[in-house]
Amino acid sequence: MTEHTTTAPPRLSARAILLIELALALGGFAIGTGEFAIMGLMPNVAQDLGISEPQVGNVISTYALGVVVGAPLLAILGSHLYRRHLLLLLMAVFAAGNFASALAADYQTLMLYRFFAGLPHGAYFGVAMLVAASMAPPHKRAKAVSRVLMGLTVAILIGNPVATWLGQWLSWRYAFVMVGVIALLTVAMLAIFLPLDKQQPRNYPMRELRAFNRAPVWLALAISSIGFAGMFCVFSYMAPTLMDVTRVPQSWIPFALAAFGLGGILGNMFGGWLFDKLRFKAVAWLLLWSACVLLIFPLAAQSVWSMFPAVFAVGTMVALSPALQTHLMDVAQDAQTLAAASNHAAFNIANALGPWLGGLAISAGFGWTSTGYIGAATAVAGLLVFFWAWQTQEPTRETVPTGKTANS
Repeated sequence: MTEHTTTAPPRLSARAILLIELALALGGFAIGTGEFAIMGLMPNVAQDLGISEPQVGNVISTYALGVVVGAPLLAILGSHLYRRHLLLLLMAVFAAGNFASALAADYQTLMLYRFFAGLPHGAYFGVAMLVAASMAPPHKRAKAVSRVLMGLTVAILIGNPVATWLGQWLSWRYAFVMVGVIALLTVAMLAIFLPLDKQQPRNYPMRELRAFNRAPVWLALAISSIGFAGMFCVFSYMAPTLMDVTRVPQSWIPFALAAFGLGGILGNMFGGWLFDKLRFKAVAWLLLWSACVLLIFPLAAQSVWSMFPAVFAVGTMVALSPALQTHLMDVAQDAQTLAAASNHAAFNIANALGPWLGGLAISAGFGWTSTGYIGAATAVAGLLVFFWAWQTQEPTRETVPTGKTANS
């Protein structure tokens, strides 16, 4: 049984909820900027540290490894803490990891610090999603989740270009300083605006692990790991596809990234709305949409007039994120924190799987646009996992994350 205290949870006004969601989204903005900024600064990092660009790629992979390791580990270790305390701790660790990255003296220490910075990534998002959902009425939980995830999509649109510009103008190290400052601002906002809910039940590691180790949870994570890989497959090789297939100059790449970011913002909002309407069935429709978009991408890449709308459409695949995140809340039972955090580890597995499969196809001579076909195949594979999950789903009640703090 989950333990409760007798203290009543704070009842929050609409303004208070908005400020909390802004604080949570700001943390997502910091994490999104910190994760992807180094991709635009790859030549700068390589030149400054005297390493090759593929070695900088290893630094990126090391951060993703930190996310995969840290998401379940920190969620388990922090499961008995109040969510407010855990969020403050996770964002403080993220800030420290980025400040340390800015001071890295060589390749090895940068690898170590990026791994450290990646550790709180998944757990932060997992706990932030639970807080956001707990403040919303049951039929509006996915919209609340999508509003917090907006910080991540805005990072793609604004944060990464700004960090890249700052890094090119001064030094790549200042990009990580900027991320660390935003993380500290998040800590301050959470400390001010997020009240401590002493009625929030605090689970314990073995209870979380027992509830986590169930088929509905693993199948939801499999959909994230496989179904999302197609977006990363195309996105990772977008720049060379634009230059070698669409035949646009390198200066057009930021505009393509902006189109992708705008698609992500729209998809994020739509995914939350659709899940609130259709529940788990929304995931199937979004995977089907993803497969269609990715199948069209190779043809659209041949012309600049069709390429940019196609890039925008690929960005809308982000709609899967709030839908899958909210579904995990529905099936996680007593493993709410662990499952929500593990979803972001699953996204990072997709982030590794997609580019790897695309790289195999490109290396085999199938060309840059083969990423669209490979990505469509992963979306279809994710759809098959969905049908497996649909056929075996347990007849459970709709789960509302515990520790509810809002009027509903």
